Amino acid sequence: MSGLFWFQVFVGVNVLIVTLLAVNVSRMRLREQVSLGDGGKPTVRNAVRAHANGVEHVAMFGLLVLALELAAAPGVLLGTLVIAFTVSRLLHPVGMLGTAFQMRRLGAGITFLCEFVGIVALPVVAMTG
Repeated sequence: MSGLFWFQVFVGVNVLIVTLLAVNVSRMRLREQVSLGDGGKPTVRNAVRAHANGVEHVAMFGLLVLALELAAAPGVLLGTLVIAFTVSRLLHPVGMLGTAFQMRRLGAGITFLCEFVGIVALPVVAMTG
């Protein structure tokens, strides 16, 4: 395993998720015949919001995972954070694009929890590593 294993897993899977959300935006725009923005169509608006939310969180959490990897955080911590965050990034858009609001709420909660745990862990790992 390389020294950046969990970061590489994170990037590979989460960039795929964000790319699929981007494809969904294009699909909704084609279906609803909207060239820019959301055209006032709720399905396009929700697709755009789901994609934007993914981009916001994946980019920032990716930097956090990279910082933790570079600080030599334990593999168990990294693996748990990456897997939990990735699951949350699957749950959130499913709830946002469908009718399962609880999945959206659960996805958001797990996302925030992973972010806070990573933020708290970073200085601890950096000082002890």
